[in-house]
Amino acid sequence: MRTRILKTFATAALMTLTLAACATGQDKVELANGVKLIEEGELAVCTHLPYEPFEYKQGGEIVGFDVDLMDLVADELGLKQRTFNTPFEGIETGQSMNTSKCDIAAAGMTITDERAEVMDFSDPYFDATQALLVNKGSGLNSLESLAGKTLGVQIGTTGQQYAEANVPDDVEVKVFEDLALLVSAVKSGSIPAVINDNSVLYDYVDKNPGTEVSVEFDTGESYGFAVAMGDNDALLETVNEILAQARDDGTYDDLYQKYFPSANSSS
Repeated sequence: MRTRILKTFATAALMTLTLAACATGQDKVELANGVKLIEEGELAVCTHLPYEPFEYKQGGEIVGFDVDLMDLVADELGLKQRTFNTPFEGIETGQSMNTSKCDIAAAGMTITDERAEVMDFSDPYFDATQALLVNKGSGLNSLESLAGKTLGVQIGTTGQQYAEANVPDDVEVKVFEDLALLVSAVKSGSIPAVINDNSVLYDYVDKNPGTEVSVEFDTGESYGFAVAMGDNDALLETVNEILAQARDDGTYDDLYQKYFPSANSSS
């Protein structure tokens, strides 16, 4: 059983609730340790589906690597996790957290300077880089090889930003709403290539052997969980403590192997 790391949170005082006004003027529930919540008794987590294996639906429930990590946080605080799907634009602009639609975002989201201006990030919990997904035998293994062709990107992502900054002028960039639409466009042959984070593309290739990741681009990205700007330092501290403990006690590695069984080591 996982060692509880924030023992003061496990006391009856944790469940002593008070109301605190948030930056938007909406009243929030505040735990004795300072963690602010939209609703009593639950950790509201916004994500964007599908982004397998970080968050996806299975048997009607939202599951995944991010969801399991958020379960550790919710369990530590004596809360029930409520995870819901919302457009990624609202998450990556900070709007979903800053307007109190959720307490925290867990959406395989890269920490960037621009995003850090509108939300507060946890410590990094996963390393990523951009990669190119193509059908096997296409011969497309660089942005330059896409000359005169179309490259698919997911809206609001660092993959879109990287593509728009680096593709040759004669490459058309086509924007897709989510990962499922993006990768299925390659499989169906409607576009020759897409760019997204390497981990989700390798997961897709494992399930769709007619596709392959032909090249990675060293963008040196890291994912973070995010809360409203300047409004929930106590929750962020809790998340960071639990991430550190999960790495120390092996829980992180166990979850990594569960969701990334083909990988040799954890990020």
